[in-house]
Amino acid sequence: MRTIYCLLILVLIMGGSSSCTFDNEEDLYPQIVECDTLNVTYSSTIAPIMSTSCNSCHGESFVNANVRTDNYDDLKVIVDDGRLWGVVNHESGYSPMPKDRPKLNDCDLKKIRVWLDNGALND
Repeated sequence: MRTIYCLLILVLIMGGSSSCTFDNEEDLYPQIVECDTLNVTYSSTIAPIMSTSCNSCHGESFVNANVRTDNYDDLKVIVDDGRLWGVVNHESGYSPMPKDRPKLNDCDLKKIRVWLDNGALND
């Protein structure tokens, strides 16, 4: 009889521990965040990326390496000579930017690439 009770307790413990998990919906079904590259414009897309990632070192109050990214005209200079894509994409021969930080996220890089491919217009 004692063996049956021990066996019953063992079955309950084993069954209970294997059916109880702490999975949550976010872990089981992660949301795929789409990168919206439609309607990429300087004012609504590129300027905010520059503000977040570049302007602290290349803005009005601090112009590092004689490069400014806080306005369209100055940014267009480094667009036209190819430096913008080279530095943000960490290409060989360019100083990787943001300096001493990881490369911009893939979505921001896609947005910059779309903007460049569409003529880097001031809109």
